[in-house]
Amino acid sequence: MSADSRGAAIRDATPERQFPRVGARATRKATFIAFLAWMFAVYDYILFGTLLPEMSAHFGWSESRASLISTFISVGTAVVALGVGPVVDRIGRRKGMILTVSGTAVASAASAVTPGAGYLIGVRSIGGLGLSEQAVNATYLNEIYAVTEDEKIKKRRGLIYSLVQGGWPLGVLLAAAFVAVFLPIVGWRGCFAIAVFPALVIALARRGLKESPQFELELKLRELRKEGKAAAAAELARSYGLSVEESAPLVAIFKGPALRNTLVLGFAWIINWFGIQVFSVLGTTVLTEGKDVSFTNSLLMLIVVNAVGYLGYVFHGWFGDRIGRRNIIGIGWILSGISFALTLTVAQGTVMVVSLYSLGMFFLVGPYAALLFYMGECYDTRCRATGTAFLNALSQPGAIVAGLIVTALLSSGVGWNEAALLVGAVGTVLSGVVMFAARKVETLKG
Repeated sequence: MSADSRGAAIRDATPERQFPRVGARATRKATFIAFLAWMFAVYDYILFGTLLPEMSAHFGWSESRASLISTFISVGTAVVALGVGPVVDRIGRRKGMILTVSGTAVASAASAVTPGAGYLIGVRSIGGLGLSEQAVNATYLNEIYAVTEDEKIKKRRGLIYSLVQGGWPLGVLLAAAFVAVFLPIVGWRGCFAIAVFPALVIALARRGLKESPQFELELKLRELRKEGKAAAAAELARSYGLSVEESAPLVAIFKGPALRNTLVLGFAWIINWFGIQVFSVLGTTVLTEGKDVSFTNSLLMLIVVNAVGYLGYVFHGWFGDRIGRRNIIGIGWILSGISFALTLTVAQGTVMVVSLYSLGMFFLVGPYAALLFYMGECYDTRCRATGTAFLNALSQPGAIVAGLIVTALLSSGVGWNEAALLVGAVGTVLSGVVMFAARKVETLKG
């Protein structure tokens, strides 16, 4: 199934067949493992940023050199993440999920023996596999939830997926707690080495998951075409109500009904990461330099903000099932930008700053639960993983561009408060407005 220019499903004929059902137990198992995999992927991603000051001190890197290394790693991460989707659309969802979580394990293990900057850029770029975890999860769970026998999950799929996507704030908290406990004992190399084991366990657990029925059909169609039985493949596709159009996945996301959402969502991802970069990645700097919050209090706020952020995921997943995922994403980001603007312009005192900042994070990160699932609904089986992974990878260009603009503003004499307002708050509001240009899509059916 795919979506046409009006948002309706393309069905060349009334479906004569249904995909095999996936049992309730298998659905819940896949959901739980996806949650763990995403949480530990975030854990590895945040672990690097948290340990970067320790690594800089060890190798004698200046702040500017450390920043440059981090930027190159972002570029490498984006390149790797871009390649994940076409691979997953080729080898399948199950193998793709094993690949991404294995990438997290390899990145952590290799980081533990880092001899210098060039090596670090290379191995941390492998972390792009882990960053793609959410895109592959969204692809697989979209397909599984469409054919599950668990009617409760099928009816509330957005809410259930939001619990998986909530692995981001929990992974951030886990990384912070892990570093606080183990860094004094095993050092930064030991922290990376220990992080390998949970990822390996999850990779082994995923070997027992079932491939999605939709992808198994896609494999059958490819076999028929490879054997020269194009007519039989077309007839089989029509019997499931699927489009028979053939094209490479990376080409398919820029064609026909998929083109508009690829362009709109891609632009929204890039400029929304202006807000993520400013208020999440550089959040402590904004608070200490822009709002005169002490460094200790800014760290305490990290716990509060991420706890609120998890609630934001659940809220947007639940509300997206009711008013539509596109709408709740757009509304959430606009409210987020307004909350951050009020934080930077009128908020005074710790209580007001913490309240408005947390509200901004609630509406900034929460919509990602709806966004990832919505992305999976925008594409059909042959290019679903490619589309979601491509959009997911655009977060890195957004982070790089935002960092460059903030650096330029600060260099020209603009203060942190004004820079955060112009880049972070305005970018977040704009991303919400852009979302309403995306096409509405139907919930995936089996």
